[in-house]
Amino acid sequence: MEQQNDCSIQRGQPLRRYPNDYKAEGHSSTLNKTTTNQPQYSNTGRPTVRIAVYLMTGVFLTMEIEQNTTAQQIFTIVQSEAELGLSRFSLSTTTPVFALWMCSSQLEVQLRPTHKPVELAAKWNYLVNKYSSYAEDSDEEPLLYFRRNIFLSKSEEEQIKDIKVLELLYAEAKYNVLQGRYVCDGPARYASLGALQARIELGPYNAQTHTLAFFHRHRGRFLPHHYASPSLLLGLGLGLGLVGGKGAPEAHLLEQYKRIPSHNGSANANPKKLIRKYLEFCWNLPCYGAAFFQGQIERPVRGLASWITNRDMQILIAINTSGVFIVDDMQCSLLLGLKYSELSWEMAKPSDENNPDCLPCLFLQFPVRENGARVYKILQVFSRQAPMMDTLISGFAEDYRRQFINSDSNNDQLEHSLVFPSGSFTNKLSKFTLATFDDEGRCIGQMGSWSFR
Repeated sequence: MEQQNDCSIQRGQPLRRYPNDYKAEGHSSTLNKTTTNQPQYSNTGRPTVRIAVYLMTGVFLTMEIEQNTTAQQIFTIVQSEAELGLSRFSLSTTTPVFALWMCSSQLEVQLRPTHKPVELAAKWNYLVNKYSSYAEDSDEEPLLYFRRNIFLSKSEEEQIKDIKVLELLYAEAKYNVLQGRYVCDGPARYASLGALQARIELGPYNAQTHTLAFFHRHRGRFLPHHYASPSLLLGLGLGLGLVGGKGAPEAHLLEQYKRIPSHNGSANANPKKLIRKYLEFCWNLPCYGAAFFQGQIERPVRGLASWITNRDMQILIAINTSGVFIVDDMQCSLLLGLKYSELSWEMAKPSDENNPDCLPCLFLQFPVRENGARVYKILQVFSRQAPMMDTLISGFAEDYRRQFINSDSNNDQLEHSLVFPSGSFTNKLSKFTLATFDDEGRCIGQMGSWSFR
């Protein structure tokens, strides 16, 4: 590959580990800062930049690259790094398992192979201000990550056998579970995942060490933030005296942990089997493998409250090969899930592009049964990232049409359209301000600001 030798990892720079809260502490990938320092030079005489690439397992690689080095060239270097052990695996899939991502707290972008990360980082603040609603005068620097490829389907991922690859996928899945992005349908599910994580990372259960007090102290390591928060436990009526008691989430986690076989000789206790079991659980979660975007929706209000200005609700929009999902990540709750077989959408530009409070939006239309009749609901999602979402949805929806246009699977589409992969999620339509249309396109119901159109 062109210039591959010029951007190889500098000798004497082994993999290094970073803390789990590295991103929160504001550390930089040095992509921006090094471009302003005195440049170094490669053996070709061209200026080079030192960068770091972060893996979800908690290590990062440093390398010197030329400023016009592409994402594909950096990707090849990471994949060929001997310490990672990724160069020897082969897959029967045609889609790459991983990709390079550029991320900050306000914006996450999967890079195309032809993107030039150093050049992209130089204009990151412009992109953040363009695509984020909450980052005025932001001076945040991006990190370069080696993460799961958004275009890898679940069926392709299920074919993967290599433990090094599975370890990277496990680390990323665990991160998204703990961040509240991979939403489960109840505390028992989170306890099961937390128990698997504990067995993988702590080893077999030890009654002397792995006590209820231990998991109470470390609950944030094994449970997502909405279950790990003391304020939530109090809100559930557990009381100060009962926090960490039998009804607490960490108590359920401990019970599940005890049930996992302790002997490594057991097939179910093999680390590779445990990692795969964790991933198999996550594969059934609706948002698995999604790209996440920030947005807001109008809260439903009724009665006198409808005359008072009501603040919009901040949400995450998760988009993957299966569909589009609306997530309340503060409560770790899945509000709406739409498969491409039922989804119609349209992006609208702001009516006043000079007004910073006037945002682009996505209109999401989907069918439901109401009083025995089929009607269509429309949800308006406001987000500066709407153009990015529109592009991604268009690509996935086109893939769906190509695969299933001649399929007989559309016959009972409406009856099965709201069934999620795990079979236990239901859409929470009462959380939304919606417009309702009949089969002929007549508006038969309006809420909130829809009433003024």
